[in-house]
Amino acid sequence: MKEQFYDELLNIKTVGDQKGFNKSFHYHRYEPTPYHALEKLFTKYELKSSDRLVDFGCGKGRLNFYVNHLYRSSVVGIEMNETLYQEAMENRKRYLEKYKDRQGRIHFECCLAQEYEIDPSDNRFYFFNPFSIQIFMKIINNILRSVEMFERDIELILYYGSDDYIFFLENQTPFELKEEIALHGLYEKDDSERFLIYRLAY
Repeated sequence: MKEQFYDELLNIKTVGDQKGFNKSFHYHRYEPTPYHALEKLFTKYELKSSDRLVDFGCGKGRLNFYVNHLYRSSVVGIEMNETLYQEAMENRKRYLEKYKDRQGRIHFECCLAQEYEIDPSDNRFYFFNPFSIQIFMKIINNILRSVEMFERDIELILYYGSDDYIFFLENQTPFELKEEIALHGLYEKDDSERFLIYRLAY
């Protein structure tokens, strides 16, 4: 029910999985974060309107619209699949018909995640296990290089974070676990059903 409710509220279409699979094992198939999981995350984790969140592997843009609607934060969706990118842009058009004042705060880019140039205002990064550890490492290094040039407060949000992601962050980067938000009722059966928030420690 929540899937239909929120899509209607936001005037977007994000229900349904990707048809077919990516040819490369480095990129995982698209699946939107369930709305009930987003509700849980954002009862515990707050964004500010001054934050700029980047969603790697954004698909049709569900997280981007949800976050912008809730906090008025700027959001950037990165999607390499041309078809999903076009659907995200269609959703953007529909969303802005209903929420006209958000025009300059929602952006999508069609490119490989590791080729996205980190903007100095990007400070929150979302990953729903979208690709292999090799690509994840490249993106984290891109973020760290950006912070060297423009120092700022950085946090990562991982949903279904793989053991590889976690091991890399905790053993080879300055990121530290700040918070774990488990989805009760689901986490007991599958310990991947949680959000992990990592902050960059100086």
